Amino acid sequence: MNVYSLITFAEKCILFFIALLTVFSVGAEMYAVIQNGKIALTDLLLLFIYAEVLGMVGAFYQYRKIPITLPIFIAITALCRLIILQGKGISTIDLIYEGLAVLLLAVSTLIIQYGLRMSKKNDESDH
Repeated sequence: MNVYSLITFAEKCILFFIALLTVFSVGAEMYAVIQNGKIALTDLLLLFIYAEVLGMVGAFYQYRKIPITLPIFIAITALCRLIILQGKGISTIDLIYEGLAVLLLAVSTLIIQYGLRMSKKNDESDH
């Protein structure tokens, strides 16, 4: 077994473990929501993050690569959840920094998507 095969095998095992733990975490979160008898926006955002993580693992197994935009979407959702969790007690400057971080991530996603479209157009025009 060569080094590349070993690394690829380890990567697949880690991603499977991540998927397994994510499904377990979804179950634990759903159990907590049922126990509380109510669901908050932060609970929904956390479940959305879990869904995005599973989507990222699924994309790797389907396409053998992880689209860069998926981790960015996870980061945006996590920052929004953080802002909501902090509530009214957050300092103004922290809120501005966190809002700017969300904006920066959103703009980076737009730039990446635009670059991918331009790259595809250039590939098509070369043929």
